[in-house]
Amino acid sequence: MIRKILLLALFAGFAFSVNAQELNCRIQVSHQQVRGTAKETFETMRKDLYEFMNNQRWTNHVYDIDERIECTFIINITSVVGSEKFLATLQVQAARPVYGSNYTTALLNYKEKNNEFIFNYVEGQPIEFNEKQYTTELTQVMAFYAYVILGMDYDSFGEEGGSEFLVRARNIASLARSNGSSRPGWTAFESNTNRYHLIEGLMNDKLRPLRLCSYRYHRHGLDQMHEKPELARAAIAESLKLMRKAYRAESNSMLFPMFFTTKSDELIKIFAKGQGSEKQAVINILKETDPANASKYDKILQSK
Repeated sequence: MIRKILLLALFAGFAFSVNAQELNCRIQVSHQQVRGTAKETFETMRKDLYEFMNNQRWTNHVYDIDERIECTFIINITSVVGSEKFLATLQVQAARPVYGSNYTTALLNYKEKNNEFIFNYVEGQPIEFNEKQYTTELTQVMAFYAYVILGMDYDSFGEEGGSEFLVRARNIASLARSNGSSRPGWTAFESNTNRYHLIEGLMNDKLRPLRLCSYRYHRHGLDQMHEKPELARAAIAESLKLMRKAYRAESNSMLFPMFFTTKSDELIKIFAKGQGSEKQAVINILKETDPANASKYDKILQSK
């Protein structure tokens, strides 16, 4: 309940009488590349997914309206590959508030590779979820990411606070594989950046320091920035050492490019206001752990 207590502090001074589900989920369905399917089908799909994600009870915790986790699913339909069968790309984003400010920090910004999201959708057929059995590919994928988002959010409020939800996401992935589904995205060998590797990375003991990094980055760093900015920056710099430790143990994990897609611009802004020695130490870590974008971090030194 650490997350609950901290969020009550974030929104202290406001009274709410309505309990809400856990997610405040926006759904976008793009279909410009598709011909021959009525536009109304995609709008109905969007509404159905919106209702499913926002009305499903994902935990047994009680949330108020403004405690819900902000997230966005961007579904780009690229083709219709059969009767009521769709091929799409999927991008998933999530964020959380920062204590003492109006700032919202990104927790997740991940886009699946092309051809990894193939699903059936039938207008008028309810979207139902059963955690103990495979239902449909659309349901499994959406529920999988719901629990990944919950896990990453709770991790940012307490050390490994999201473990319960990450386990549930891994169970969903296992069900998809054991179902014998030929749909891509769930197995180890088809790609090194898919749902399988995402959840296995988050549960990998070698990468545990990356989850601890998230907690210290957000709770000891960003959430303290309004009161003690210098100490908060120092805490974030220390948290990056944990991220580097994980990188040295398992540098090929997809979690690192995902981390930097989400956090690199924020890190540049944070340490642009730092001191010389602190800046250089952080730059060294960032260049080691994000070598593909090493030159980007020179912006930190260029700021005064």
